[in-house]
Amino acid sequence: MLEGVLFFPVTPFAPDGSVDVAKLAEHVHSGVHAGAGGVFVACGTGEFHALGVEEFASVVRTAVEVTDGRVPVFAGAGGSLPLARQYARAADQAGADGLLLMLPYLVAGPPAGPVAYVRQVVEASSLPVIVYQRGTARFDVPSALEVARLPQVVGLKDGTSDLDLLARIVTAIRADTATGGSAFQFFNGMPTVEGTVPAYRGIGVELYSSAVFCFAPEIALAFLRAVTAGDEVTVQRLLGGFFHPLITLCEKVPGYSVALVKAAVRQGGLDVGGVRPPLTDPAPEDLAELEGITAQGRALVAANGVGVAPVDGPRAPVAAAVGFQADAAGVL
Repeated sequence: MLEGVLFFPVTPFAPDGSVDVAKLAEHVHSGVHAGAGGVFVACGTGEFHALGVEEFASVVRTAVEVTDGRVPVFAGAGGSLPLARQYARAADQAGADGLLLMLPYLVAGPPAGPVAYVRQVVEASSLPVIVYQRGTARFDVPSALEVARLPQVVGLKDGTSDLDLLARIVTAIRADTATGGSAFQFFNGMPTVEGTVPAYRGIGVELYSSAVFCFAPEIALAFLRAVTAGDEVTVQRLLGGFFHPLITLCEKVPGYSVALVKAAVRQGGLDVGGVRPPLTDPAPEDLAELEGITAQGRALVAANGVGVAPVDGPRAPVAAAVGFQADAAGVL
């Protein structure tokens, strides 16, 4: 089963616009070394929407080679149905351990539509799948149960913030043995997720992906440590002094939730390039504010004495990390 902070690396681009796999390898290595519980490559923060299939396959292969079995590697898949199936097959062939399926979220339709989409993408590969609902691509309780009962579907990631509906979905899926019950995993998928972690934990959704981990793993892991230990003082200090200001800055311009993360990685010393259109890079004044917010977050971590030591030794093998939930779903 997945645990800890889940790392969603950015996708570096070289000056000529191509994917810089050497920088990606360095970025992924740093995240795993810092203690990531899993690597989710070529997903939202990794600009999945901007990658061609060959580029995508190269990104996934690089992440798989760098992690070398230390943590699970999940790859993004989505877009039009034919392309989503193509990405799923490419991830499987590149050695990924699973898929994060990002449904098209600008097309409205009844719940039966997203269910059929998931079913047909799942059939394109042998990989376990975590389904990501957000925007207009969302499930009600019956359709969520239908998707969760698909043998390869092992998790549901939520980016809707509809906690009332999600609470009912969580209860229904965990009570249904056909879904794997307690082995089925739920993820908080809101942007700059730490701002909503306390609320999601209140309905039993404890796993989340941290964009902050890309550029300041010590802050992300300090927050995780505080929230799991019930250290409300540290949680509130980090929320008020770092995460909430970062969220406010991200909300300033559409797409900043990705562009600012990539900029922060550059500010940390790794030149991962800018974002691809239709996203735009941050304005100079926003870059300056970002640098100040990050410095303030690091200062809070240092002042609270909750720094994080890097992980040097090998982590649990991939089979051990994902096997329990996959076995329960009848995949492995």
